[in-house]
Parts: sequence; structure tokens; C-alpha cells
Amino acid sequence: MTERARTDVTAPGPGNGRPAAHPGLTAAEVAERTARGEVNDVPVRSSRSTADIVRANVFTRFNAIIGVLFAIILVVGPIQDGLFGFVIVANTGIGIVQELRAKRTLDNLAVIGEARPTVRRDGVAAQIPTSAVVLSDVLELGPGDKVIVDGEVLEADGLEVDESLLTGEADPVLKKPGDPMMSGSFVVAGGGAFTATKVGREAYAAQLAEEASRFTLVHSELRSGISLILKYVTWMMIPTALGLVFSHLLTLGLPGDEAIRRMVAGIVPMIPEGLVLLTSVAFAIGVVRLGRKQCLVQELPAIEGLARVDVVCLDKTGTLTEGGMDVRELRPQNGAERSRAEGVLAALGTADPRPNASLQAVIDAYPAPADGTWDCTASLPFSSARKYSGARLTDPDGTHTTWLLGAPDVLLPPGDQALAETDALNAQGLRVLLLAATDRALDDPRVTEAVRPTALVVLEQRLRPEASATLRYFADQDVQAKVISGDNAVSVGAVAAELGLPGAADPVDARTLPADPDAMAAALTEGTVFGRVTPRQKRDMVAALQSHGHNVAMTGDGVNDVLALKDADIGVSMGAGSEATRAVAQIVLLNNSFATLPSVVAEGRRVIGNITRVATLFLTKTVYSVLLAILVSCWQIPYPYLPRHLTLLSTLTIGIPAFFLALAPNTERARPHFVRRVMRYAIPSGLITGAAAFTTYLLARSYYTGPGSLPAETSAATLTLFLTALWVLAIIARPYTWWRIALVLAMALGFLIVLTTPWLQRFFDLRLVGTTLPWTAVAIAAIASAALEFTWRWVARRFPA
Repeated sequence: MTERARTDVTAPGPGNGRPAAHPGLTAAEVAERTARGEVNDVPVRSSRSTADIVRANVFTRFNAIIGVLFAIILVVGPIQDGLFGFVIVANTGIGIVQELRAKRTLDNLAVIGEARPTVRRDGVAAQIPTSAVVLSDVLELGPGDKVIVDGEVLEADGLEVDESLLTGEADPVLKKPGDPMMSGSFVVAGGGAFTATKVGREAYAAQLAEEASRFTLVHSELRSGISLILKYVTWMMIPTALGLVFSHLLTLGLPGDEAIRRMVAGIVPMIPEGLVLLTSVAFAIGVVRLGRKQCLVQELPAIEGLARVDVVCLDKTGTLTEGGMDVRELRPQNGAERSRAEGVLAALGTADPRPNASLQAVIDAYPAPADGTWDCTASLPFSSARKYSGARLTDPDGTHTTWLLGAPDVLLPPGDQALAETDALNAQGLRVLLLAATDRALDDPRVTEAVRPTALVVLEQRLRPEASATLRYFADQDVQAKVISGDNAVSVGAVAAELGLPGAADPVDARTLPADPDAMAAALTEGTVFGRVTPRQKRDMVAALQSHGHNVAMTGDGVNDVLALKDADIGVSMGAGSEATRAVAQIVLLNNSFATLPSVVAEGRRVIGNITRVATLFLTKTVYSVLLAILVSCWQIPYPYLPRHLTLLSTLTIGIPAFFLALAPNTERARPHFVRRVMRYAIPSGLITGAAAFTTYLLARSYYTGPGSLPAETSAATLTLFLTALWVLAIIARPYTWWRIALVLAMALGFLIVLTTPWLQRFFDLRLVGTTLPWTAVAIAAIASAALEFTWRWVARRFPA
């Protein structure tokens, strides 16, 4: 660290009322640049645009397929065979409306959580919106601030910048006047100011901001699994369609319009079009629900991701404790005078224009004297990697001394008597800083050697009242909580123990952890509380846990958490945290409440569990549709159904029920292997349902005779198909509640109304003839339902999830 004179510090700050050497632009210059369009006019993009949402919901692969089939039905008629087209219009409309609701929620929350950089204009520093920054503006920086535009350093006071988000290199870069500033980097220590050389879309920050806050549909197991299923369904449709057309035209000799209608009837139910819609709707509604709790979900799959994590790494400060602290007492060491120690602490507070939480507590307890008897000639800002800050002070007697304020176990050699006192205080959950003097210069690499302890500053941390209940929730859900902090391990353990975290009695000093990832992962598995963790170690610890198959969430609010937040499966930042942490986190808790996390987990479990349920419904239909198409082609008989029949069945046994089931409460724990878990039930259910319907169809073909027998055969086969599919719905709806039972009964009642209402019979071309075959259809459905019950129980035992 290069020692810099405090006399050239130009940014106004606490205790620094000197005029700025770089006062920034004037109002006239700002207006001129704004008129030329030299503005950082990157829009806040917390969500897709309205046009993107409409385009994504309308122009889909399956909407295109169904649109073509609907157009064919409009040509060959009748219109009731094209009902599936109107259902798609309704479903697409629902998807658009729900995503627009989510967009409004995200946009509003993004404005609340938007960073407001400090900019100097006319010699006055003020916070303004990011979009109001213009070319050549002078922007001030402090620890945790993100560099929002490209620029050049004007002033630097121990300014250290982390460019890892751009270069991948985690070591902070020391900046001096004239050095370039890269947008997307962030300050880890010190302060300064820079002038903007590139703004708007010319700055790399524009791309980073869009990627960090976009309403994304990026990787998630649900979406990946559904895409895989849909890909195979698409390929199955082509040969099935050709087989049905040729079978009906060439072998059976049906008229062209009738053959096309039967082909469309066989293809449409193979398409699980509503599955994609309901997944988007479930995610979008989750965003709205969490938005009401001041939780900004910057990436949609984060809702799903947090529900899948099995390890949550928690930073103590700002997560388990509130950001502020209070000085509890001052303990002079080695006969030092209390008044002198208080004077030094007041001077150190004045020397840092951007104090962290610990130094702010010192400033509050020991304000700077009005006479300014202490003079600071050089300063060293606090760094998470160093664990201390410092300043070169001249006392009222004219004596020049270097003072350090930081972690006792870092500044003192092992065995020092002050460490025993520190350990006793840490064991009570108190935080302790050491004030020490040295004759070495601040930029001396050995500045911490042979320091003279002057006083211990005992700080009291404020526990978050909701933290204990949240930790209990994670324990109940079999999610491991690991406290990873830069503070003293004993102190962190005491805080965690006070919150009731199991394993907190045996804290681990991270400086003793092995560097090998496997060995580190083993130590992390055994331990619960880790102290004296450096920012790079936090990142390594996350990677070590991931290497052993864990899904890791990381929470934090400080600049020292950024690297770990970025690499974790899910990063969670507090709204009051540094700008850098908010930029890389997938979830931002704008209300700064750790207690919001269980709501996010619950929302993710609702989405995952319910989509798994409804996916089984949709894919059961796909399987029995493929089976029926193959069977009729092999038997060389007409396809038993018209499009209107399958539209009716899909609506009553899948469409309407799936919408309610997808949005219902669901607390079951998220489990991996979505495709396998769905298909293990969908395939046997589809085969049993399709076989039952085809059996009834074959019996009806031998029972009914004459040229007009096909409608009677279709009606009997439809009855079996409906009853069997309804039983699949009844199985999926478990465990039963009053509304789930009512839902299944309402769908049965709907079909009964169709069968007993004359004009609906004519509209859907459904009329049961006689009593023998209808009751036979019911009996076959009952046998199939029993087979379904047996199969589901056997699969659950044989192929557990």
C-alpha cells in the first residue's frame, strides 16, 4: 500500500470540509452533454420488454404446429373440431398477462434497489440515478461501490479495485491517478474519484447490468427437463402424422377431409403445450408473490434454485446480525492513558471518509474534537484481506506515530497476553478491535510486526431478531447452515450459539483449513462456524462444497462476499448491502430481512412440486396419444376420436385441473432428476390409459354394426378414456383436501353434463348407445384404475425418487 498524504484528499466526506480540487461539471455543462445524448441512458432492465413477452408466448414451436393444424381444421371443418385452437389462444393470453404482472413487479422493485452513484457537480457531491450520469462526470467511490461507467482515476486514497468479474483475477488492483477504471469492477478498500470517459451502451457496465438484472429464463432443471421432453415429442409427431394419414387414406379409403380430421385428432393431444405455459405462469406468479415481500428475484430460476440447495453459507455481519454496532467499552493496555486512546480513535475516525460498520461505531462513541488537535498525514483504509486499517498521526505534542486498528489475532503474535483477554470477550459474542502503535511506515510490509498494544475496543453486535427462527427453519428442512465470517472464530461461534445453531460450540479458524479442495470439503462437512475467512477463501469454500455435489446458496451484504456470491449456485444479497453484492446476486432482499429466505424456499418448492405433478398429467396424455396412434395404424382401423373429443377430455382432465394444481400450496422438498421422476409415472399411466381406451374401442367395433356405428364406438371409447384419465388426475391430486376433491368431482360433473345435454351431445358428437357397451366401458375403466393404483405403488417402491 502506497502511503499518500491526506492533504490532497479532495472528496468532501465526514470530517473533511475542504473544497474539492475536481469540482465536477457545472449545470450548464451537464445540460449540454444531455442535449448531445452523452448520457448513461441504459434502461433499467429488470424484465423483458412487453414486446419480448408477447413474442415469447405467441411465437413458440408448439403454437406454430397447433396454428397449422387449426388452419387445416378451418378448411375441412367443422369448427367444433378446431376448439383446441381457441384453448391455445386463451392459454397464451394467460401466460402474457401473468408475465406482464411479473414484469411490473420486477420493474418497481428494481427501481427501489437501483444503485445511486455519488457524483460531483458544481463542487457539490450528491447521489443521482445511474441513468443521469453524463460524459465527463466526476464520480466518487468508496468500499463496496460498483464502477458503473468506464473512466480514469482522478483521486485515489488507498483505492483498491476488484476486477474479478471482468478478468477472473481475484487480487485487488491498486489504483492511482491516471489509471483506467473498468465498469463492472468494484471497490474493496479505500476511496477516490474518477471521471467518466464512456457512458451508456459504450460502457461495458451496460452489458453487465442487463445480464445481472434481466428477467431471464436461463438454466433450470425444470426448463431443461421440459425442453428435452418436448424435443422428443416433436420428433415423434412427424412419423405418427404420416402413418395416420396414409392409413386412413390408402388402407381404409376414408374421404380426405375425414382422414385429415382423424390425423389432427391423433396429433394434437401429443403436444403438451400447456406444460410450458404453466411453468412460466408458476414462475411469474412466484415473482409477484415474493415481490410483495420486498424480495427482488433477478433471475427466475433462482426461485427454483434456492428450493434445491442443501447448504446455505451465511455471512455473520449483516445477515445474522444487523449492520450497525455499538462500542461497549474501551480497555486500555499496558498502562496506556484512556484519554490518549480516545483521542487516537477519534482521529482515526476522522481520517476515513468512508468508514465501515466497526469504525462507524468508534466514530459515534468518540467524535472528533472541534479544535482538530490531531493531524493525519497518511491513511490506510480497512481491507477484508488485511483485517486492519491505519493512519499516520501527529499528536498535539508533535509526535509522529503510525496507528493500526484491527483484529487482535492478526496484529499480535501468538501467546500475547491481550489475546487471552480477547478470547474471553469473543466467547461472549463480542467483537474486539485492537488499537496499536508502531514506528514503521504504513507502506512497510512488516508494519504489523512488533506493534505496541494501546487499547482493546469492545463492540457489541445487534442480532437480527428473526435470524434464530430462520436457522431453525433450515434445520427442519434438512438444509445445512454454515456461518462463514471474516470475524474472530470464537466471536462468530458465540453469536451462532446464541441463535441456536447446532455445532456453533466448535468454531473453526479458517487460517487452519487445508488448501486442498477435498480436504477443505471434508472440514466444511464437519464444521458449522468458520471465522477469519478471507474473501478468496469464501470463494474456495463454496467451490469445495460444490465439488462434493452440494447445491450451495451464499448470503451476504459486504464487498468481501462478492466472489462467493458470484460462484455460489444461488447468491442472496441484502438490499442495504454494497452495490457490488446486489449486482451479482440472483436474489436481493430489499427489506434486509433474513426471514424472507424461507418464503423464497417455499415458493420454489411450490413451483417444483406442482410442475412435477402437472407434468405427469400432460405427459400421460402424450403417451396414450402415441400408443393409440400406433395401435390404430397396426390394426388398420379408423382413429377413434375427433379433435373435439380430445379437446374436451384434455380440458377436463388436464387443462383446468393443472392450472389449479400448479398454483396450489406445496411444501414437499425439492428433489433432482425431474425427467426421470415424471416419466416413471407418465409412461405406465399413459400405456394403461391408452390400452383401456383401445380395448373398449375394439369391443365397440365388434358390438356396433352398420354404416353409422363409428360415432357410437367413439363415444364408448371416449367414456373409458375420460374415466381412466380422471383417475390419473385423482391420484395426482393427493393428498386430498376439500378443494382438490371438489376439483375432481367438478371435472366429472362437467363430463356428465356433456353426456346428458342434447345440444352438447350434438356439438361434441358424443352419444352413448344402449347400456351394454357403456357399462362395459365403465368396467374396463375401473379395471384400468385398479391397475393404475397398483402400478403407482409398485413404481414408488421399485424406483424411489
